[in-house]
Amino acid sequence: MLRFLLPLCLVAAPAFAQSFTTAAEVKPILQATRANWIAVREYDGKDLVYFTHLESWRCGLDRVVFAINGGALSDWPLPPCAEGTAQPNAIPADHLPFIEQPLGQVQRVDVMVVYDDGSADSASFDRAAVLMP
Repeated sequence: MLRFLLPLCLVAAPAFAQSFTTAAEVKPILQATRANWIAVREYDGKDLVYFTHLESWRCGLDRVVFAINGGALSDWPLPPCAEGTAQPNAIPADHLPFIEQPLGQVQRVDVMVVYDDGSADSASFDRAAVLMP
């Protein structure tokens, strides 16, 4: 019996798969993983602020806005969603998911994500909470 059901499951599975390309699909994930939206790493005499997590769920986002240390708001340049591919949220190999700042400069990062349905979420991160070892 199992050998007859297995091929049926393999054929039916893609119909149930989510592509995670809409706000309805990515919003619950980003809300549950808010603490991981960004990371700070000290590397080669610089602070690197990583947006890798948000980029990994960018399909379904309209934009990401951030500010460092309460400064001016900046748009994070999200690469386009690769819709029509097996992995639409894959980060392109030629895209760097971080920005560089002077070493020790980044003390707080404020982030707002705007979903493609017009809703938004935001969070603030203190350096100690997101500093990578």
